[in-house]
Amino acid sequence: MSILKLKPGFKDYLWGGHRLVEEFGKDYDGEILAESWELSCYPDTPSTIVNGVHAGKTLRQYIKEAGKDVLGTNCARFEDFPILVKLIDAKEDLAVQVHPDNDYALKNEGEYGKTEVWYVVDAVENASLYFGFQREISREEFAKRIEENTLSEVLQSVPVKKGDVFFIEAGTIHAIGKGMLIAEVQQNSNLTYRVYDYGRVGADGKKRELNIEKALDVAKRGPVARNNFYPHVADCDYFTVDKLNLDGSVMGEMRGCVSDASFMNILILDGHGTICNYEEKLEFQKGDSFFLPAGSGNYRIEGVCDGLITTIRKEKV
Repeated sequence: MSILKLKPGFKDYLWGGHRLVEEFGKDYDGEILAESWELSCYPDTPSTIVNGVHAGKTLRQYIKEAGKDVLGTNCARFEDFPILVKLIDAKEDLAVQVHPDNDYALKNEGEYGKTEVWYVVDAVENASLYFGFQREISREEFAKRIEENTLSEVLQSVPVKKGDVFFIEAGTIHAIGKGMLIAEVQQNSNLTYRVYDYGRVGADGKKRELNIEKALDVAKRGPVARNNFYPHVADCDYFTVDKLNLDGSVMGEMRGCVSDASFMNILILDGHGTICNYEEKLEFQKGDSFFLPAGSGNYRIEGVCDGLITTIRKEKV
C-alpha cells in the first residue's frame, strides 16, 4: 500500500465556523470546526489512515512501524515528523500572534519553532489580514501598544483574495481575518504567542491567555516583504509546496515520481478525480488528503481539481 488516504484531526477553537463540514465534507458533528489537521503526527490531534492494511492506525503509528525511511532521506535531519498541514475556517478574526524560531523555542519550550505558509482557498469580499508592521517600532512601543490596546494602529493590514499566498516566517506578527478559508503548511509545532485577542473568552468563561513577554522576545518589529518562490507556492528548509491544477481537458492529468528523498502529501482543495500508483487507484474529492511514502514510485493524478503538493527538499547550506 503506497497511497494512504488520511482522516484529519479536528480543533473547535471559538473563532471557527462550519464550512469545513458543509463544503469539504468533514465527518464532524460539533457546532464549530475551526481547523482540520489534514497531515498530522501531533500527539493530541493526529491524522488517521482510512484505507488498506493500515486502516485505523494514526499516521504516527504507521511511521513508527514502517520506519523513518518512509519519510525520505531529506527528512533524516529532523528528530520528528517535520510538518503539519491544515485547513482553517476563520468565521471570526484570529488573535494577533507571533511564533518563535527554532533556537528560542527549543531553549524555552522544548520543541521546535514555527514557520508557515498560507494559501487562501476562499475569502469574502473585503477580507484582510495582519502581516507585519507598517513601520519599525521599538520594543517599548510594542509593549505599550499591547497594554493600551492600540497595536492594530501600527500593524500592516493587507487585503486578501482567493489564491493569495503569505509566507509567515517565525517572528512575523500576523493574524488571519474573518471570512477566510486557509490551507496552511507549517513546521510541526503548535507554539503561538498571543498579544491581542479582542477581549474574547473561552468555553471556561475566562479570557484566553496572552504571552506578551515571549512575544516581545521573538517578534520582528518592522515591515515584512511578500515572498515570491516561483515556480513554487512556497519553498524553505522545512517544506516545499507546489500547486496542483487540472482542468480536465488541456491539463487532464499529472504524472510524477515519489523518490526515496521525500514523502509527498497531496491536499485536494476543490474538484474530484483519481490518483493511482502501480495497481492502486483511489478516487478523491474536495477536502481529501493523501500520504505517499518516500520511494513509492510513479503516480498519476487525473480529474478536474485544485490542490497543494508538499514535499521536503535538502537543506540549503
